[in-house]
Amino acid sequence: MQAIHKSIPAANKMANKPGPRRNRRQTLGSLLRHKEMLQALGSGALMLMAWGMHDWVPLLSVLVYVTAYAVGGWGKARDGIETLVKERDLDVNLLMIAAAMGAAAIGYWNEGAMLIFIFALSGALESFATERSRKDISALISLKPETALRIDKGGMKVVPVTELEVGDLLLVKPGEVIPADGVIESGSSSVNQASITGESIPVDKTAGAGVYAGTLNGEGALYIKVNCPSEGSLFSKIITLVEEAQSEVPRTQRFIQRFEGIYARIVVGVTLCLVVLAPLVLGWTWEMSFYKSMVFLVVASPCALVSSIMPAMLSAISNGARKGLLFKGGAHLENLGYTSVVAFDKTGTLTMGAPEVTDLIVADGYEPDEVLRYCASAENLSDHPLARAIVKEAEKRGLELLPAEEMKSVAGWGIEARVGGEVWKIGKPSAMGAGLPEWCREEILKLESEGKTISVVVHRDCPVGLLALRDNIRPQAREAVARLRKLGIQTAMLTGDHNITATAIGREAGVDQVYGDLLPAGKVEHIKMLREKYGHVVMVGDGVNDAPALATASVGIAMGASGSGTALEVADVVLMNDDLERIAGAITLSRRARRIVKMNIAFAISVILLLIAGNFVQGIPLPLGVIGHEGSTILVILNGLRLLR
Repeated sequence: MQAIHKSIPAANKMANKPGPRRNRRQTLGSLLRHKEMLQALGSGALMLMAWGMHDWVPLLSVLVYVTAYAVGGWGKARDGIETLVKERDLDVNLLMIAAAMGAAAIGYWNEGAMLIFIFALSGALESFATERSRKDISALISLKPETALRIDKGGMKVVPVTELEVGDLLLVKPGEVIPADGVIESGSSSVNQASITGESIPVDKTAGAGVYAGTLNGEGALYIKVNCPSEGSLFSKIITLVEEAQSEVPRTQRFIQRFEGIYARIVVGVTLCLVVLAPLVLGWTWEMSFYKSMVFLVVASPCALVSSIMPAMLSAISNGARKGLLFKGGAHLENLGYTSVVAFDKTGTLTMGAPEVTDLIVADGYEPDEVLRYCASAENLSDHPLARAIVKEAEKRGLELLPAEEMKSVAGWGIEARVGGEVWKIGKPSAMGAGLPEWCREEILKLESEGKTISVVVHRDCPVGLLALRDNIRPQAREAVARLRKLGIQTAMLTGDHNITATAIGREAGVDQVYGDLLPAGKVEHIKMLREKYGHVVMVGDGVNDAPALATASVGIAMGASGSGTALEVADVVLMNDDLERIAGAITLSRRARRIVKMNIAFAISVILLLIAGNFVQGIPLPLGVIGHEGSTILVILNGLRLLR
């Protein structure tokens, strides 16, 4: 390995140095990203310039106003015309452009330019919210590695990540992005996993530790063996989820979008009626009628209403993404706020998903470490999770394992092997029947009531010890359940484990309702039952067997780090760092977003009604109507952007 490491060409160290051409591309890309804001500000600057020269050079002033209209309004006019032509519908863009052109038609060039400027500015702010959300969620996409340094028999070769296969050995140098999911063969380093788990502090990794594609290697070189093809990596799955998140629209937003077209037609109809009928019915002059019609067209347009929802939802999605909480779309964020019950899977969700030895009880005349040493030596040849847990406990205690011979599995019992010249057996207490001594029976009843799995150790055909194992609950599980209870939310646990084990784990975690002995179909039935009884139900799971329940729940939440690919695909929300405490935070975030949306909608409607009434009762100058209406739009957008914090 050392020789290979020394043979790395020095040129590789220079490969990532940015050149002048790359810097120019970055500058151009930055300008394009801020194009909408630059157009809005340019329109405002031209408006001020035209206003300043109006008394000096009127004709040139008009030309500058026309330029201001074009710079700030061209994109909006194009969008409005596309909606009209393709969807045969009116939208707020066309209403605003029509109002600005109407103002110009009666000589109010500055008012029309002000309308264009503020409308363009509010649009740029809304785009900022969208872009910020996309940036916070999709920043990880920019970390997607394109190539990897693969170690072959002939040396090292840079290859596309799509060519990597399971079993390939890679070298990841300090400061590089890890190109594939795998296991460290040699080397040690700290790895920044923020793009996957949301953890801000790098995690120390040594030989045997798993690593994810898209995470950033720290100060040490790592040799990594690939254990997953690029398209199946957790990173690739996250990117797929990100792309889905951009297209999901909340139910409230869908209603507003449908309402916008109907409302826009009503506004245009009323405006035309005012222009034509007001001089006849109310005795207004044609100019006064047209002026008030333009004011009405401005103040009645639903700009603020349309902007009340998505900036807030996108900001909330962005907020969650920074904390390792990935929403697949605004619809799921909205639904999460209605949660009445959170149902948890047990294994791998409330618990760690791997059994550990919790108790070792031995008969008189035997030493605990001695019994454990012989058990672990016999189990060392098995891949069963309980066997792995026993071996791990022996290693933790520093016990040296002995070679085992004649290891075999005994149906309905467990395993037996010859260790140190004598036969040792480890298996189920139920297989011993009446052969169990009284002390064993008492201890087994006590340990089983605590939700533990018991193995009996037999030496010379006599039970000499009991090993109790349990899949311990996650450190944050109890606090996560307590936080949900503070929010007034019921909790339940759905598991395929026996009722005794399920009840013990449920009691320790503090959940309100426990349902055990459930197959996947049984979990689905209980989710339906909880929905009928309580309303909105959230299901939290990690395995393939949880997928049907995740799909049936109002919102499905998958464990991102330990969850199966199927669970990630079916779920609506993903906990990238498996932190259960984030669930309460996600619900709180959803409720905050809903409150802000309601506040925005109420404010937008109130401003529209107030300005319409003021226009007909007292008369509102067009500049004031523009500032009042577009100012309310900017305020609701800024209110939504508060959720970015």
